[in-house]
Amino acid sequence: MRITAKGQVTIPQELRERAGLMPGTDVEFKVEADGVRLVKAKSAARRKTRGQKLVARLRGKGAFKMTTDEVLALMRGPPADEDTPRRK
Repeated sequence: MRITAKGQVTIPQELRERAGLMPGTDVEFKVEADGVRLVKAKSAARRKTRGQKLVARLRGKGAFKMTTDEVLALMRGPPADEDTPRRK
């Protein structure tokens, strides 16, 4: 294996599967006397995604008094049969 000009290296699929390194897995490099070791990051060391950061920042800030059904009714408008005039 070679390191690319961007500093990347491809870990063979068999090794990734055996080590449980799936896409999105955070890893750490441990420098040792005879080389460098790649290990899964501990749970506490994992970075939050943009979505997780947003949810954490907004959690508990809402003062929304409408129920989900009321919001959906507001967005959808009146039912189709209420929109059309009734025949006599």
